[in-house]
Amino acid sequence: MTGIKTTGEKKMMFFSGRAHPELAEEVAHQLGVGVVPTKAFDFANGEIYVRYEESARGADCFLIQSHTAPINKWIMEQLIMIDALKRASARSITVIVPFYGYARQDKKHRGREPISARLIADMMKTAGADRLLTVDLHTDQIQGFFDGPVDHLFALPILADYVGAKVDRSKLTVVSPDAGRVRVADRWCDRLGAPLAIVHKRRDKDVANQVTVHEVVGDVKGRVCVLVDDMIDTGGTICAAADALFAHGAEDVIVTATHGVLSGPAADRLKNSKVSEFIFTDSLPTPGELELDKITVLSIAPTIASAVREVFEDGSVTSLFEEQ
Repeated sequence: MTGIKTTGEKKMMFFSGRAHPELAEEVAHQLGVGVVPTKAFDFANGEIYVRYEESARGADCFLIQSHTAPINKWIMEQLIMIDALKRASARSITVIVPFYGYARQDKKHRGREPISARLIADMMKTAGADRLLTVDLHTDQIQGFFDGPVDHLFALPILADYVGAKVDRSKLTVVSPDAGRVRVADRWCDRLGAPLAIVHKRRDKDVANQVTVHEVVGDVKGRVCVLVDDMIDTGGTICAAADALFAHGAEDVIVTATHGVLSGPAADRLKNSKVSEFIFTDSLPTPGELELDKITVLSIAPTIASAVREVFEDGSVTSLFEEQ
């Protein structure tokens, strides 16, 4: 006989960057594992150093890092951590990105623009990632940018069930804030048995985050409207959409989004908005100044943990969402 046989079992190890440690700890708790101790710090010039304090040789490694502000720093840290795992002889490296940075730059609108979402995927693959696990990408096509398996998770069941439990469904209308969200809004309609409306908007191509709302397509008068989106950044789009709904006679407006980016003027806009409740997941940390009574944060950790378990046990991630 030639060669050597081993009888060892598979080993899972769970790692986290420094961007959102609270979410990492919750996911680890759901999995019943600990986060691997990691030494990480910044040099005086901003360079990042990472070293794992346990051996990762032969392990199936899961590395979580959400791309929150300062986004470029945390993306770079994740790339460095992937490289460290590759050089530590990890058996496999699954990168968990609850919020995928640069996802809005998924195609060229005009000449001489980058497709930055593809660049991020290429860098992760080059660093050594074998698999990508993410939540509610800005567009589904980004899954094709990564040269390997991509597990695309959805926060819809968590968000929709929360809304459905507290609102009279007979008065509920699901509203897409633009044409690009109609498909997602349709899924909400199916789950809640509610009609659909659409807010038509136009962006100023030369001014970032500048939106003009034109009209509402659908009946919203006297209805409780739930605006559904994948992310809220400065809050300009969603607050303008909510104003348009109120102008067309909506009784109340609730806003839901998977990712609460909430940068720049978002705090003031959300505070001053007539929207009764903003609902996010904890895919990103919520800024301290936005701890308002009308902001609700739901945990995405159980969904991520279930997907990690399916991946590790060679199960089906799709089965988690087959009801959709």
